[in-house]
Amino acid sequence: MQRRPSPSPQAQWLRTYYFTRAAVSIGWIVLAVAVGRTSPLFGAVLFVAYPAWDALANLIDARKSGGLRANPTQTLNLVVSVVTAVSVALALGIGLKAVIQVFGAWAILSGLLQLATGVRRWKVAGSQWAMVLSGAQSALAGAFFFKRVAAGVPLDVTTVAPYAAFGAFYFLVSAVWLTVRAGRHAPAPLAG
Repeated sequence: MQRRPSPSPQAQWLRTYYFTRAAVSIGWIVLAVAVGRTSPLFGAVLFVAYPAWDALANLIDARKSGGLRANPTQTLNLVVSVVTAVSVALALGIGLKAVIQVFGAWAILSGLLQLATGVRRWKVAGSQWAMVLSGAQSALAGAFFFKRVAAGVPLDVTTVAPYAAFGAFYFLVSAVWLTVRAGRHAPAPLAG
């Protein structure tokens, strides 16, 4: 009986990474809706924490996936997310419109970088279509943030919640897809 190949260590890591990213995004959304909406100070912390977490996640993932030099799109995304966290902290002193505009610019740039990372990883780990879609949608969401600011709608930390929700959805879909794919490649039980 021929054994099916087991999933690569990279695919196993990506499953764990994607599940973690989805869980953190869901937790962020819950905190934004439950506490951040009514507490400006907590909302401000959440605004800064979102891109800071993205920077940390990109750093960890790049290190687990061959290092920063081997993952230039993630390295750039790490730098962009750190700059965004600092920019959001500074924009909080100006007002929520400035914060949402920083998020818009970040969503566009990080979305394009995520799309590029997904395309590059497709050859190594497969099943990256959800990450490619997520990157493209992130870039579109960035434009939507600018539109919301221009429309003069009320803004708070929950303005970013739908963006975080779509990110969580795509990370979860990617994790589940890789899990299903790994199950198809699991060794068949021995007949006894």
